[in-house]
Amino acid sequence: MVKKSEQGTCELCGRHEVKRTEHHLIPKEKGGTFLPTAMLCIPCHKQIHALFTNKQLERGLHTLDALRDDERMRAFLKWIRKQPSASLPRIRKSRELRQ
Repeated sequence: MVKKSEQGTCELCGRHEVKRTEHHLIPKEKGGTFLPTAMLCIPCHKQIHALFTNKQLERGLHTLDALRDDERMRAFLKWIRKQPSASLPRIRKSRELRQ
């Protein structure tokens, strides 16, 4: 059984020994409550929800590969992989989602 929060390797960025949280690949509000999840570091998890709406996640960004292939996420992943595991950078919502 997977815990809601645990130490380990982020399934998205690959950083080791980070605190991870459970991310529903299809948002719970879109029917993903009992569907596959991924254990992501806090910065990756926050970045996903700062960049994308639940509708966008449901429609085309519901796999780790799809998230890695997104241009904005790819830039973030390139940067976060260089950060120390203990680093918790401030994540800001995209302009699109702030409006």
